Amino acid sequence: MEKNTLKEEALHYHAKGRPGKIEVIPTKETANQRDLSLAYSPGVAEPCLAIEKDVNDVYKYTAKGNLVAVISNGTAVLGLGDIGPEAGKPVMEGKGLLFKIYADIDCFDLELDTKNVDEFVRTVKILEPTFGGVNLEDISAPECFEIEERLKKELNIPVMHDDQHGTAIISGAALLNALELVGKDISQVKIVVNGAGASAISCTRIYVSLGARKENIYMYDSKGLIHPDRDNLDGKKSEFVNGSAPANTSLSDILSGADVFIGLSKGNVLNQDMVKLMANDCIIFAMANPTPEIGYEEAKSARPDCIMATGRSDFPNQVNNVLGFPFIFRGALDVRASEINEAMKLAAVHALADLAKKPVPDIVNMAYNNINLKFGRDYIIPKPVDPRLITTVAPAVARAAMETGVAQQPIGDWNAYEAELSKRVGNDNTISRIIETKAKQDPKRVVFVDAENLSVLKAAQVVLEEHIAYPILLGNREKIEAMLQEYDIPLPGVRIINPQLPNDEEEARMQKQYSEKFYEKRKRKGVTPQESKDVMRSRSYFGAMMVENGDADAMIGGLTKKYPYTVKPSLQIIGPREGVKKVAGMHILITKEGPLFLADTTVNHFLTAQDIADITELVAEQVEALNIQPKIALITYSNYGSVPHGESAMLMREATAILHKRHPEWIVDGEMQAHLALNPDLLQQFHPFSRLAGHRANVLIFPNLSAANIAYNLLNYASNMGLIGPILLGLNKPVHILQLGASVRQIIDMVGVAVVDAQRKAGGA
Repeated sequence: MEKNTLKEEALHYHAKGRPGKIEVIPTKETANQRDLSLAYSPGVAEPCLAIEKDVNDVYKYTAKGNLVAVISNGTAVLGLGDIGPEAGKPVMEGKGLLFKIYADIDCFDLELDTKNVDEFVRTVKILEPTFGGVNLEDISAPECFEIEERLKKELNIPVMHDDQHGTAIISGAALLNALELVGKDISQVKIVVNGAGASAISCTRIYVSLGARKENIYMYDSKGLIHPDRDNLDGKKSEFVNGSAPANTSLSDILSGADVFIGLSKGNVLNQDMVKLMANDCIIFAMANPTPEIGYEEAKSARPDCIMATGRSDFPNQVNNVLGFPFIFRGALDVRASEINEAMKLAAVHALADLAKKPVPDIVNMAYNNINLKFGRDYIIPKPVDPRLITTVAPAVARAAMETGVAQQPIGDWNAYEAELSKRVGNDNTISRIIETKAKQDPKRVVFVDAENLSVLKAAQVVLEEHIAYPILLGNREKIEAMLQEYDIPLPGVRIINPQLPNDEEEARMQKQYSEKFYEKRKRKGVTPQESKDVMRSRSYFGAMMVENGDADAMIGGLTKKYPYTVKPSLQIIGPREGVKKVAGMHILITKEGPLFLADTTVNHFLTAQDIADITELVAEQVEALNIQPKIALITYSNYGSVPHGESAMLMREATAILHKRHPEWIVDGEMQAHLALNPDLLQQFHPFSRLAGHRANVLIFPNLSAANIAYNLLNYASNMGLIGPILLGLNKPVHILQLGASVRQIIDMVGVAVVDAQRKAGGA
């Protein structure tokens, strides 16, 4: 992404709407005076008095047990250095965001205006009654070591400096698995560590805990080898002095015969000649970001036998702290641990290492466009989208806390605990990230038919820069180019086509060919040759024909025109795939419990029971393509015949019977009211015979367009849920139609859907 563009987008992202990235929301009812009298005076006195009698009741009656403080003084923020507490606040808010979306942990970020260690420690200490845990962040070395050590001793809640231990835990898991793959003993390997800051010290400490021997470790800072003859070693560097080589030994010389290189320094400090000196089956962890110590392709070219990891997501084996800290704190909070000790960190290391060896879920394979992602040189640590992380790492940490005697509320029922963890974040809730990640694996050509719109151009820029898709823009060339210049939107190499005025011979040829094709398709529908020429000047028709002709892989349209104006050309030109009688529309609502798939929300006004059954099959197929098991409810105002003769009740009853006959193995039932579909306990209580009993429906099928459209709009806008859609189902080739006035984010999401759809169709699925 261009630097100036990233700057503008990042500033807009943080400033739009409510400034910042986080907010506090109530968790209890506040609808009336009775609720408020319970929340505050006089009712609030009761939990206050209960906590006064037993201070541990603070975990029962307040948010303390799920509240982590993200605390920094802004002295070592990312790669920006000492920029101050206020300037570091966006990073701390971002860390809180990650805690919430990955582990459902609430956070307050606290930026302290002090560089005095005593003052820092004192401030955090007197805040202990507020929080269940403390995540220290972006504090410079060597002060960070003293701050963490003192707080761990003085507080009775878990404390961890993620900059130190996060990379250590993730890279430790990766190192164990890499050594296993090459058949080397950690106690025997020669390890070179380039970098001697907080992260490097912590990483090396954990390698020693895993069995590495200090005499085999050679650590370098910017002045050279950490050697006993040096008199300029600050912080904790002296912990890893090694005098078995001369003090002036260069990094290049020390790499001769080395088994492992650990990079926690700066980009491009290694070259191909240096890595060629390393031992057979060497391990290279180049973790400087965004530029590694040596590029992935460069290292693999010089040493095809190496196992390579970086901090980047666009190469195999990304060392990403988000694999660790949310789940480590989750496990620590859930047993009310008094600290995060070494045993708990090592438990996280081994849990991550073991998880990488297990069969990879389909949803992860799908995200990375690999149907057989498995333990090996290109997969030594789990992927961040793996839904099993929370149910693997958190329980391992919790067990270690219990075994080492620091758990104040031990877990008794581990099966129930894991079920609770899955429910916390909704394991299907990664769907947006999954779609985007999968799209990036094999970007497709997407034609935008509304390119004379600023939101579309901004979305096109993002999908191009993020390698989600290759945009093709339809519209007035001069107008589009003027907008690109005015708003400083770089779209290098992106083709602009004006269907109304071909720019060159190639575009004139396309116009002629498309007109002829359309005439052949529609001549028995009363269309004349001249009408075919006229209609191909419409961007919606031209874009659909590009997809039909193979000049684009997918189409996005409908932002500035009513839905029928865009869907009609697609139906006339592309049409439904073989065997599909009704093309339908689906929206995905992103809820805390996972995605809800709603249909038909956009296309069909009047439906028969047969139509509803057919549309349900299309939706189920799409849901299964996302590696989610459909749990389908046919929704109306009646429950299993409670209204015997109502029109829509009878319609859904009949459609259910058709689906039961066609798919006896499916989890599908109806007719039922929506609240029963979303409340498995209530359904089990009153209708235990139902195929949905005990399940929360994730697919809601409505009796008509009006009901479906009203439902998704109300749910989206009244509850501020995330929304993806509308997704067209049943077309022979990928066309997706935006809502009028869709945001840039919604356009990008729909491009991801279109690309994944095109990938699937290209693969014959």
